[in-house]
Amino acid sequence: MASTAKESVAKRVVSASLGTSARNKCTEATFFGQTYWLERIGTDGDTERLKRLIAELDGHADAIGLGGTNLYLSAGDRKYTVRSSAQYAAIAKQTPVVDGHGIKRYIEPELIRYLDRETPYKLRGAKVLHVCAVDRWGMAQAMHELGAELILGDLMFAIGIGVPLRSLRTVEILGRLLLPIIVRMRTETVGYPTGEKQRRATQRFERYYRWADYISGDYLFIRKHLPNDMSGKVVITNSVTEQDVEDLRQRGVRAFVTASPRIDGRSFATNVLEGVLVASLGKPPSELGREEYLEFARRLNWQPYIETL
Repeated sequence: MASTAKESVAKRVVSASLGTSARNKCTEATFFGQTYWLERIGTDGDTERLKRLIAELDGHADAIGLGGTNLYLSAGDRKYTVRSSAQYAAIAKQTPVVDGHGIKRYIEPELIRYLDRETPYKLRGAKVLHVCAVDRWGMAQAMHELGAELILGDLMFAIGIGVPLRSLRTVEILGRLLLPIIVRMRTETVGYPTGEKQRRATQRFERYYRWADYISGDYLFIRKHLPNDMSGKVVITNSVTEQDVEDLRQRGVRAFVTASPRIDGRSFATNVLEGVLVASLGKPPSELGREEYLEFARRLNWQPYIETL
C-alpha cells in the first residue's frame, strides 16, 4: 500500500494542526503509483500560527489537512460546521482543506464491520466506551448496529460533565440542542486537547474505562483521562505515534487497532488520508460522496491495522 520508493514529482499533503509540535512527522509514501510527501505540523495551540501556516501552504501543497480541531461534527443525519475551523479553512484560496470527516463517515464504519467479521475482535455484545460520538458518528453507529453495549462520552470528554450517555438517540437529541451553540465556540473551549495539553493526562472517569472491553474514538480524547491500569483493554483509534504505543503497552493494553494504515511507524490522522484522496482525484471535497470514499478504500485494500501489545 505504501512505500518509500521515489517516483515522479511528489504530491504534498500537509496536516496543519493546533496540536503539539512534539507529534510532528514527515515521511514519503506511494499510493496508486504516485509519490506523496506527508507532513504533520503542530502549532502548539497557537491559532495565529495556524492561520499563518495555512496561508503559507496555500498554493504550495496539493491538500491541507486541518488537525487538532474539526471542521464538521455530526449527530444523526445532521452535519454541523465548526465556525472557527471554517474560518481557518477559508484562508486557503487555492489548496483544498479537509478535516477527515468523509473518512470518518464512510470508511471507518466499514472498518468496524470488517473488524467484527474477519478478526477475533468481535463487537457483538462487547462493552464499548466511545469517547465522542459527534466526532465519529459513523464508528459509533456501526458498533451499535453490531450489537455492542455503548457508553458515549461526549459530555464527559468534550464538556467535562460526568454523565455517560447510553444511546445514540440521546446524543442526537442533545446534539440538536447543544451543537448549534458549541460549533460557535473555539475548539479549546469545548475540551479538545490542543497544544501542550495533548501531552498530559488527567485521570477521570476511571470506572467507565474499567467497565469497557473496548475504548474507541479520537486518541487524544482517549488519552485525556487515561488510567494507569488498562489491563486487557483493546483501543480502537487513529493517529498514534510510536511513543503512544509504548505508553499503551506500559498501561497493560492488550491490543490497539487503528483505522488507518501504519506508515513509517505512524498511523496518520484522517485529515491526512482525506488529503491524499482529494489530491489523487483532483476534486474539491464538496464533490466527493460515499462511492468515491469506498472506491478509495477498495483500491488501497484498506484494512484496520491491529497490533497485540
